[in-house]
Amino acid sequence: MNTIRKSIIIGLTVISMGATTLAAQAQEARPTQEQMHAKWGERAAQHQKKLHDMLKLTPSQESAWASFTAATRPAMREAHGQRGDWKTMPAPERMEKRIDMAKQHITMMETHLAALNSFYAVLTPEQKKVFDAHSMGEHRMGHHMGHHPAA
Repeated sequence: MNTIRKSIIIGLTVISMGATTLAAQAQEARPTQEQMHAKWGERAAQHQKKLHDMLKLTPSQESAWASFTAATRPAMREAHGQRGDWKTMPAPERMEKRIDMAKQHITMMETHLAALNSFYAVLTPEQKKVFDAHSMGEHRMGHHMGHHPAA
């Protein structure tokens, strides 16, 4: 009977150590917000390069492309506070913060629209068709328009 108890205790100890190790690895494997932003930036750059190549821009259109991509490049989002901070805020303060964030989002989208209109104006009808069909890549990747480029 003693042997069975020892075996059970050893087995439970091994299982709990394994679970602790897995939990620690899962914690370490979780990317930081900066890492996720950097990875998204790489994908966005790849998407822009692909779109650029598909558009077959003329030399006279290159400066408009450069202005467009510079204006729509994702910027690091300003810190909106830790989740815990939001939980401790009174409801009216949380709502004010959400409204401020929405206003910033709209301002950024208006800037992106102005850049898009300027670039779109220099495209040929064929290039516009290509752009229209392939410029919404961030939605296919599951990203929100507000923090990412329009192309």
